Amino acid sequence: AEQQALVARLDVLAEKTRQVEAHLDAVERDAERLLTVRFRDAITEAPSRPMTEVAPVVKRPVDIDLEKTYAEVGARSFGKGLFTKPAFDGAEATWQKPVWIEPGDLVFSNIKAWEGAIAVAGSAHADCIASHRYITCVPNRRLASADFLRYYFLTDEGMERIGYASPGTADRNRTLSMSNLMAIEVPVPSLETQQAFDALQAKVAELKSKHATIREANAALLPATLERVFSRH
Repeated sequence: AEQQALVARLDVLAEKTRQVEAHLDAVERDAERLLTVRFRDAITEAPSRPMTEVAPVVKRPVDIDLEKTYAEVGARSFGKGLFTKPAFDGAEATWQKPVWIEPGDLVFSNIKAWEGAIAVAGSAHADCIASHRYITCVPNRRLASADFLRYYFLTDEGMERIGYASPGTADRNRTLSMSNLMAIEVPVPSLETQQAFDALQAKVAELKSKHATIREANAALLPATLERVFSRH
């Protein structure tokens, strides 16, 4: 009888955690739909200009110092942002022509851009470098914001254009060239419109960050309860 009572309580707790997850998922889907609608409204009737004018490529070559330690960044696919790899000594560098990354850069992985490896560098990526496989673009501040352009390139239309600009039939051969990227025309609404959309993006990102904390606690609740139950018996 005691076991059955415990199982019943645990079943209720498990259902509550599933309900929390479902609620968070629903809220985030609504937030993404809101972004989609607002972005569509923002670019309606907006002029288009080529990337070479809006956010040209800026290369900052790194002169590797064999005695210096470097932090390297990479880009996750599916718009999951940049990540910092373990630091390494200059003497361990095995690739050529690395580039410096600066906050505000719009960063493309030239071998995985077609898979959404497109991100904006933040303050956490200052003083980091990237391999020659990355293309860094710097938006013209009078025309566009990096966050707005990143969102565009991760839409279905943007990914389609990146796909066309990354010819090839196999994953390792689908390389985004700088010339193809610079030829892509992107929508350029007013800066005021872009900044309003970026503010909404920031609020959604903050919401998801809070949800991530809740999800972590929610996932730990049932195991922690089980541990307490068995430690008492």
